[in-house]
Amino acid sequence: MEPFRIGVLGVSGHFILRVLNPLHKSKKVEVYAIASRNMQKAKDAAEKWGIPVYYGSYEELLADEKVEGIYIPLPNHLHKEWIKKCADAGKHILCEKPLTMNAKEAEEVVEYVNSKGVKLMEAFMYRFHPKWKRAKELVEHGEIGKVLSIHTVFSYSNNDPDNIRNIKDYGGGGLMDIGCYAISTARYITGLEPKRVVGLIHYDPVFKTDILSSGILDFGVTRCMFTVGTRMFPQQEVTIFGSSGVITVTIPFNDFPDVKAKIIVQTKIGTREVEFDPVDQYQLEFEGFADAVREGREMPIPPQDALNNMKVIDALLESANKGTWIEL
Repeated sequence: MEPFRIGVLGVSGHFILRVLNPLHKSKKVEVYAIASRNMQKAKDAAEKWGIPVYYGSYEELLADEKVEGIYIPLPNHLHKEWIKKCADAGKHILCEKPLTMNAKEAEEVVEYVNSKGVKLMEAFMYRFHPKWKRAKELVEHGEIGKVLSIHTVFSYSNNDPDNIRNIKDYGGGGLMDIGCYAISTARYITGLEPKRVVGLIHYDPVFKTDILSSGILDFGVTRCMFTVGTRMFPQQEVTIFGSSGVITVTIPFNDFPDVKAKIIVQTKIGTREVEFDPVDQYQLEFEGFADAVREGREMPIPPQDALNNMKVIDALLESANKGTWIEL
């Protein structure tokens, strides 16, 4: 069978640095085309990185009948527009997180793609890593008893005024960029949606984007607490506390594809490390997306999941603004 042909909208640094190389190794997926609003930029990227076809506009790429799916790594404020245009062109869509700027937009695009009969998936690559699947299995099998709390920290340091993460109108800020991971992992591990949330947010006085955000997600019995920051020393860890054990996911999101991953499991009989052979979670993500399209089945991460995650982000922002708990 021919590889699933992907077209990429924009010459994104994230795509070039993290996604492209693993896809070149895939037998299931081919990065067939790339588009930029600057023809020379698209041409240079295609020639440098071995992409067969390039275009000087996104519309030209969408008109290419050989392209089956579109990857959207564009700034957040452009997601809604280009998800719809991809759907109009009959292309299946893998869109970077967060899906849109808010839950209203997310609901709109989910309904729209459904009406056009195309598939849509939010690009949370961590869901495809074996260590996360194993952590969820251990929780579901009762390895650590009842899950009572999940603690997440995720941070980096970036004060570049030209970086899209520091531009408010582009959907910048730590909560949208990395807080979405803390929310997603809590929902993934518990298999539940939070009943209410409370958020505390500190904004940059110049950029007006959040640079330190903390939140509590109340699932009933289980509570998730997280802090994300964009002016902090880089750190990331997720700890799942149960009534009879603890699971720690080290380097939960930015795994190195050539290094063994691990989770640490603590129970009353002792502590053990569960290791996983090196994999590239981006390759697994794109292949999972392609397989679902080709086989005509539901996306590994359904669009409703993206909408639910966005609802929590909205509620945390509202909570921080009002200084109170917000029910969902």
